[in-house]
Amino acid sequence: MSDPAAEAPLGPDGLSRCPWALSAPDYLAYHDEEWGRPVHGDDALFERLSLEAFQSGLSWITILRRRPGFRAAFAGFRIADVAEFTDADRERLLTDTGIIRNRAKIDATLANARVLAGWEPGELDALIWSHAPEPAARPAPRTLADVPAVTEESTTLSKTLKKRGLRFIGPTTAYALMQACGLVNDHLKTCAARTTP
Repeated sequence: MSDPAAEAPLGPDGLSRCPWALSAPDYLAYHDEEWGRPVHGDDALFERLSLEAFQSGLSWITILRRRPGFRAAFAGFRIADVAEFTDADRERLLTDTGIIRNRAKIDATLANARVLAGWEPGELDALIWSHAPEPAARPAPRTLADVPAVTEESTTLSKTLKKRGLRFIGPTTAYALMQACGLVNDHLKTCAARTTP
């Protein structure tokens, strides 16, 4: 007999989902189409790193709803372009209502782009993915209580990125990145998206 507490709730289409996915339509689409799917490419991962940093202390829905504004403000998160941002660009960002106008997070994003611009193509991708645990290392979570906020791998990833000069990437942010970009699969065991390639 199954444990009802371990069952992912049903969405509007009758499919089981992780509970957080049903709290807002924006979350449902993000959960089904993006969260936990492998993300590769230096620029794509820079975007995720940056958005996870902006999310720190806020709800993800706040960032998700402003993602188009972030992409417009930060030149599509193309590392080479953001690395060339000037003081005038920084001042523009601090007054841009389409993003989160947090000085420390904006400064970290610009600084990170400058650091990453000096890396070899594919280096960020390879570094991040080198911290992905073996898929069989942890059983599928049955409830949200089984999903950690920090892991040994995320702590190591955070330390490695900081050592390489990146800012605003603590172990919790690193784990959120790992979840979002498919390095780990934290869809609940009964969630329909868990079996989605």
